[in-house]
Amino acid sequence: MPENTRKAVFIDRDGTLIEEVDFLSRVEEMRLFEYTRPALESLKAAGFYLFVVTNQSGIARGYFDVSAVEAIHESLQAHAGNLIDGFYHCPHLPDAGCKCRKPLPGMIKEAAEQFGIDLSASWMIGDKALDILAGKNAGTRTILVETGYGAEHRENLPARPDLIVKDLSEAVQKILQSSESVASPTAVTLQ
Repeated sequence: MPENTRKAVFIDRDGTLIEEVDFLSRVEEMRLFEYTRPALESLKAAGFYLFVVTNQSGIARGYFDVSAVEAIHESLQAHAGNLIDGFYHCPHLPDAGCKCRKPLPGMIKEAAEQFGIDLSASWMIGDKALDILAGKNAGTRTILVETGYGAEHRENLPARPDLIVKDLSEAVQKILQSSESVASPTAVTLQ
């Protein structure tokens, strides 16, 4: 098992990386935001691992199967420049009692264990309250984006995110600024 020293950004899929489509089931319906790939490139250049964590109850509902989700993830990976280190999805219904469905931290913790991620140095970005809760439950810092459902979830959050921003591009700017301030030591004058 890797030592937990790496930092990561966990990102919700629908409404955060790509445009929201209710129960997205076909690659042809997937639309990346124009800033998605440049944002991911910036995070990678700064040394972050990147993971997509997404609830996909359409599988349990019979709307589509796992192969449809995998095809969408393959297409997303290709359009995103093969920058994503892992895709994690929960196929269960909201009341199934699983440990992976957001707001539970199962998918985040699984990725952290597999890749040796320091969750306290990591972030969760999403457009719903359940994304913020999943990040908080896992011990990451959190950012709510106002794309997808973010604007309507902004006012009724059961837990406050660390930041609320317009979109993924602004979220990445804030993460990089935060990383720079942590990496830049403050000068101390000895007397």
